[in-house]
Amino acid sequence: MKDLDPTNMSADDWDELHFPRPEENDFDQVVESAISRRGFLAGVVAFGSGAAAIGTGLLSSTSAQAVEASRFAFTPIPAQTDGQVHVPEGYEWKMLMRWGDPLFSEADGYDLTDGGPVERSDKIFGENTDGMETFSYQGHELIAINHEYPNRKINLPASQDGVPAGADDVLKLQNIQGVTVMEITEGPEGWSIVKDSPFNRRIHHNTPMKIAGPAAGHALLRTQADPTGTTSLGTLNNCGAGKTPWGTYLTCEENFNGYFGSSDENASYDQKTTDGFKRYGVKAESWNGYELFDPRFDTSKNPNEPHRAGWIVEIDPTKSDSTPVKHTGLGRFKHENAEVALAADGRVVVYMGDDERGEYLYKFVSNAAYVQGDDTGNLLNDGTLYVAKFNDDMTGEWLPLTPETTGMDAAEILIFTRMAASAVGGTTMDRPEWVASSPVTVEAYCCLTNNKNRGVKPNAGGDDTSANGPNPRDANKYGQIVRWRPADEDHAATDFDWDLYVMAGNPTVHSDNRAGSANVNEGNLFNSPDGMAIDSTGLVWIQTDGKDNNEEDFAGNGNNQMLVGDPVTGEIARFMTGPKGCEVTGLAWSSDLRTMFVGIQHPGSNWPDGGTPRSSVIAIKRTDNGLVG
Repeated sequence: MKDLDPTNMSADDWDELHFPRPEENDFDQVVESAISRRGFLAGVVAFGSGAAAIGTGLLSSTSAQAVEASRFAFTPIPAQTDGQVHVPEGYEWKMLMRWGDPLFSEADGYDLTDGGPVERSDKIFGENTDGMETFSYQGHELIAINHEYPNRKINLPASQDGVPAGADDVLKLQNIQGVTVMEITEGPEGWSIVKDSPFNRRIHHNTPMKIAGPAAGHALLRTQADPTGTTSLGTLNNCGAGKTPWGTYLTCEENFNGYFGSSDENASYDQKTTDGFKRYGVKAESWNGYELFDPRFDTSKNPNEPHRAGWIVEIDPTKSDSTPVKHTGLGRFKHENAEVALAADGRVVVYMGDDERGEYLYKFVSNAAYVQGDDTGNLLNDGTLYVAKFNDDMTGEWLPLTPETTGMDAAEILIFTRMAASAVGGTTMDRPEWVASSPVTVEAYCCLTNNKNRGVKPNAGGDDTSANGPNPRDANKYGQIVRWRPADEDHAATDFDWDLYVMAGNPTVHSDNRAGSANVNEGNLFNSPDGMAIDSTGLVWIQTDGKDNNEEDFAGNGNNQMLVGDPVTGEIARFMTGPKGCEVTGLAWSSDLRTMFVGIQHPGSNWPDGGTPRSSVIAIKRTDNGLVG
């Protein structure tokens, strides 16, 4: 943890500090089958009926000697440790939008001290950009972007040292989080926002929402303000994202637990709520201090309010007056992103990771097929939720979460999805973050970013976290990416085969499994894969959120970065590096595929303007205006 000051730490760091896990448990030896060379993508991998047939061509220690010629259209760049953004020769980057930039004329101007007054805080581009998606609509280029959490020491007056002093401070923090939807356009000087566009919109912690699906109306979702349990305010801690085939945006609520606290440390709750607070990390002390000035976030007054967060929210970017919808059918946990694919018969499949150490990987399969032009309102609620079980023989299965398999009723499975996954014996994972599915072959990938508790502590539910097939290293500092191919090339199938696409590591420091897989070398070192997207050609873009001290175990890693991998050859190359202290997160392409939009979250330097650090979105293009990739 970089900083124990709660006004500087991320929501994830706050959670780790304030929500200690149970005592140590024994753990098994590292699973040899998963860390052997055949467990890595090191050549062409062909899957047959239920068994993996691994090709014999292996990568040598350097990506330049891959078994097939590189498909990359750039020369990889070295690691960097400075306060700037770097891209390869033949590429350039320009600013698209920075925290505090106005979406509307009435919010013109940026206050270099704290971003501006509360009165216009819902009319500016928000803080700490994360997941994003682009949409082309009737000749308009739209982009929706998440704002995960605030940096309170720069969002509030300096004299307060990042501590809210009243309701206005809390309102300002609430306004600069959530989601921005905006229209953008490309001109001679590059991309920019279309100020005052009718599509421009801020969705924040007080935006009215609809609660839909099997859990809507349940007693655990009802409050004094909403006795029906079908409407709520706001979307919290918006991390990754997704895009539906029908053109809507999915924003994912991740570390929502830290926004709730209690004015009464001795407050008591019913047993289900008590157990849920423990499993999801809701404490008497919040991260942002909301409960001091907004009773909605005071669990002693509104114990059901935390149950109304932790969902995936659907937003129509083309209708600025539409009401966002929280889809309870997709389960409640710390959602990283939502990767949508279509099954062979047209049913909708949503892959989702629960970003906490020792939690689970999920998928949802709709009952009905998607038909263009038909009503899609119930597709993300009427279906079956599954949790992944990975076997050490490199096969796996999706276990259905139903009343019969879990012993829980249908609504409580969705409200307390983590407990349901524990009940059926899903595989505990090393912080499953972004999931991406390939548009050129039926396979999917998940970033398992790291897990210092692997083999050391059980998860919050007491589940075993011994080393296992896709999570083979105890006290995992580096992370890995697991890949699976569903049976019969059908994302709806319940059986799959899996392998490890890459295990991050450092072969310049270690000679054991911490060195990483064969496609990791001195020229492409990285740790903590987090964000991920797959382009139209099948190349895998990997974004990192890890240690950037460039020392000891992480020597040679440099700043957080974006790399690209070729699933055919196994080659991985560094494409971009961010400024010191940042996380590189969020990736989307323009409709003509000639621009790549990338998020720079919480830069630690004075990037980009030489003053107050400002999270931003940049636009990367080739200087010859060719396709980016």
